[in-house]
Amino acid sequence: MPPLTIKPKSECRWDLVSLGEVMLRLDPYDSRISTTRTFRVWEGGGEYNVARGLHRCFGMQTAIVTALADNPVGRLIQDLVYQGGVDQSHVKWFPYDGVGRTVRNGLNFTERGFGVRGAVGCSDRGHTAVSQLRAGDIDWNMIFARERARWFHTGGIFAALSETTPQVAKEGMSAAQANGAIVSYDLNYRESLWKAIGGKKRATEVNRELVKLVDVLIGNEEDFTAALGFDIEGMDENLSKLDVEHFRSMIERVVAEFPNLKAVATTLRNAKTATFNDWGAVCFYEGKLYRSSTRDNLEIYDRIGGGDSFASGLIYGFLTGRDPQWAVECGAAHGALAMTTPGDTTMASLSEVEKLMKGGSARVAR
Repeated sequence: MPPLTIKPKSECRWDLVSLGEVMLRLDPYDSRISTTRTFRVWEGGGEYNVARGLHRCFGMQTAIVTALADNPVGRLIQDLVYQGGVDQSHVKWFPYDGVGRTVRNGLNFTERGFGVRGAVGCSDRGHTAVSQLRAGDIDWNMIFARERARWFHTGGIFAALSETTPQVAKEGMSAAQANGAIVSYDLNYRESLWKAIGGKKRATEVNRELVKLVDVLIGNEEDFTAALGFDIEGMDENLSKLDVEHFRSMIERVVAEFPNLKAVATTLRNAKTATFNDWGAVCFYEGKLYRSSTRDNLEIYDRIGGGDSFASGLIYGFLTGRDPQWAVECGAAHGALAMTTPGDTTMASLSEVEKLMKGGSARVAR
């Protein structure tokens, strides 16, 4: 595996550009979606969350490439993104027809779960604006050749939105590589997105084609099996129960088949209950496996977005020239902190991440 070669910050406007959907999340507090009378709203989306985490927690300059329907819901998402600080100059706005027959904005109803009751998500995102993007709609030359970016991030959620979104992802990834940007891709397999358009078979076809253009691949045990078609002998639902050497063997198979990969990373989660998880992460880089500290019985407030926050911490480590062990520790600490607050996106600060990495306690800070 060759090392990552990252362009200097001084040469680029953007530290990272993400491509993906930004949805409106409706959160029923500690109630159920089917019985609540009140929702809180957040913005969120797998690829977007990474860009937001890098900006809000780590101070990186990031932008989102997405599309929204121009109506009050779209403008609410825009307002929430403003609060997150991610640049919106490459957001495309689609005219709204009045009722959403042709274009709309994605909604994501998500309850957090508690104890033996797991988190539940109910997406309402058919025919959304971003799913209608086609190759040629985005000026990738502006982003990567004129403005210049050090890193490009997208993933399997965006690729699953329609027949055309994989083509948009491929176009962006190719432009990024042609201009010397690192490409990361989070497999993020979602059965609900793929089941109506070919299921696991189609997911494997699409993702295997896109991974050929990836430098840093992120995923979990389900992603590697469902999205890439790799079988893991003896796998149960929690990858952290597997022997580390077993995991190394699987990654070596992935890297052997995709020699373009420079790093492969995943979170390790043992979900004892919705409230208590064992949590850690690993990163395979230049033939070595780096494992973060394991946090047993991590208390979870809202698990959604933990993996995205891991990705942003890992990427921050690489962008700032840290070694792989530091990067995977940063990602694991940031992901852990993100799951202690509501919503998909991080509310952690860099000082809190660094404190947790050093073994800091949860004593009152005052």
